[in-house]
Amino acid sequence: MKTDSTRAEELPIYESLIRERGDVVEEARVVAEETQHQMSQALNGVATAPHETGAH
Repeated sequence: MKTDSTRAEELPIYESLIRERGDVVEEARVVAEETQHQMSQALNGVATAPHETGAH
């Protein structure tokens, strides 16, 4: 069983990974929310222009 002190010791590693690699979890959450909003609009018959992601 992990104690709170062990958990607190692990946080700096996670924070350093976020600084080095970016917060992938946060980015995925934002994209999921945008997609959900776009699909909701599409299902309601609201036309929107496609959003460019920068990927080719």
